[in-house]
Amino acid sequence: MSSVQKRALDDDRGLSTVEVVILAPVMILFILVLVAFGQLVDGRGAIDGAARDAARAGSIQKDHATAMSEAQKAAEADLSDVCSGPVSVVQTSAGFQSGTIFTVEVSCEVRGLAMLGLDIPTTLSSTFSSPLDPLRRAA
Repeated sequence: MSSVQKRALDDDRGLSTVEVVILAPVMILFILVLVAFGQLVDGRGAIDGAARDAARAGSIQKDHATAMSEAQKAAEADLSDVCSGPVSVVQTSAGFQSGTIFTVEVSCEVRGLAMLGLDIPTTLSSTFSSPLDPLRRAA
């Protein structure tokens, strides 16, 4: 081996270590971002399911107060491990008469990007409607 070739090999020594040191944090950050956005997608599905369950739980009750109470309980049960704050359930339909539609909007703040140290409040909400059951529960 000539001295020129030997010097070229010596200049490249340790280069792969430098590449790993530079690329490893970038790859870890990329994986964390994927996980955070995965949590947001999971939160969206959970909010949609909670709105469905809340609307159905409320639509089978006899009176409005019980309907809202049961809708709140159903949403909180579905979102206990998803939301970082209180779960809000609001009726968006008018009235509570037989033959109408019971619509609720469920919302809460999900963890999402907080795991990356980004304190960006991410409030997700979803609306669902269910017809008021003509054979609702008796008191």
